[in-house]
Amino acid sequence: MTTKTKAKSRILEAVHETATDLYRLGFIDQRKMRQYDALCLEPIPEYDSEKIRSLRHRYQLSQAVLASLLNTSLSTVRQWEQGEKHPSGPSQKLLNLLDRKGIEALI
Repeated sequence: MTTKTKAKSRILEAVHETATDLYRLGFIDQRKMRQYDALCLEPIPEYDSEKIRSLRHRYQLSQAVLASLLNTSLSTVRQWEQGEKHPSGPSQKLLNLLDRKGIEALI
C-alpha cells in the first residue's frame, strides 16, 4: 500500500509514515496497512440535494445515468435531489469519488 493519505493530525501522519515503512519492509501485512490507511483518511463530506444536483450538472449527466453509475435507482437519485433522502454508505463514497476524480473513476 503506497497510497498517499492526508492525515488528520501530525501524530497520525507520523504513525502512517511508520506503518508504511513497516509494510514496505514486510513487518506488517496488507490488511493491517489498510487499517492504518482508514485511520488516517479524512471523513467523507455530506452530499445534500444542491451538491448532488450541481455535481450531476457539472458532468452533464441525467438522473438516470447518475443512478446507473452509482448502482442505485432513478427514484433514489430523484429523492436525493428533492431533499427527501440523503445518500449514505457506498453511495456517499461514490459521489465523493465522482466529485474528486471525475466520471472516469466510476466507469
